[in-house]
Amino acid sequence: MGEEGVKNEGLRGRFIRSLGKTRLKVSHGIGDLVLGEKRIDENTLLDLEASLLTTDVGIDAAEAIIAGLKGRLSRNELSDRKSLHQALQAELTEMARPLGKPFQIGSARPFVVLFIGVNGVGKTTTIGKLSKHLEGAGFSTLLAAGDTFRAAATEQIQAWGASNDVPVVSQQSGADSAAVIYDAIETAKRQGIDVVLADTAGRLQAKKGLMDELSKIKRVIARTDETAPHECLLVIDANVGQNAISQLYDFDEAVGVSGMVVAKLDGSARGGVLFSLAHAQASQECTPVYFVGLGESADDLEPFDPDAFVEALLAP
Repeated sequence: MGEEGVKNEGLRGRFIRSLGKTRLKVSHGIGDLVLGEKRIDENTLLDLEASLLTTDVGIDAAEAIIAGLKGRLSRNELSDRKSLHQALQAELTEMARPLGKPFQIGSARPFVVLFIGVNGVGKTTTIGKLSKHLEGAGFSTLLAAGDTFRAAATEQIQAWGASNDVPVVSQQSGADSAAVIYDAIETAKRQGIDVVLADTAGRLQAKKGLMDELSKIKRVIARTDETAPHECLLVIDANVGQNAISQLYDFDEAVGVSGMVVAKLDGSARGGVLFSLAHAQASQECTPVYFVGLGESADDLEPFDPDAFVEALLAP
């Protein structure tokens, strides 16, 4: 096995480990169908659909997957457990593939990445992990403590900065978030830093106020560079299930989401939400999932690989 093969096998293994809870739900529901000797018919596919729904694949996405399998069944392509397993893997991979797109740092300096999402999804942790990832790839980073409404968020991002040995720009609790991020970008310019990773608040109970604040942050950032922010990443907790779709639409309407990070996948039995996100965008340009969070350590942020994800989900 070559170096690339070893790398992919390692990623597949990490997906398998982290998708344990979701995979258990799928295998519990379809294990007998895929691994047993049962004849494949429409009732089999209905049972399979019910199993997919328990992982938050979503009704529309599940129906689309089953429709594809019914088409194969009508063409006599699902004769046994092996053919069903292969067909299901093909259908899931085709649905998830539009979400896969590599995250790239463009030519702008500093390259500004704005993190958005509701409180508790893991924005600050994701920033710390991405900082380490980028530093390892040769990019210098600076962290902006833009969630000024929670003192704990500022403390957390400062801890990540200390751990990764990267600078953090912060102000006192309650300071203007846009001003903090503006200051961070100007600091990065002076110090020749490649990437600014900016945290923001996520008070869902004040939805209009939150969206207005994020819009203001974007306007202020544009004063430093009219092309900034260069990426606006929505962090989603894998445990929220179908709420992920409404979060994507709400934040995209307010500030424009360029990519997503699905965090806490290791602790969720609802990893099927990725297929729901993909299917909900099937008729438009798909907002990619750049990364998934597979654990608590600084190295547990992985680029989303649709093929490895589906292989892991259906692994025995």
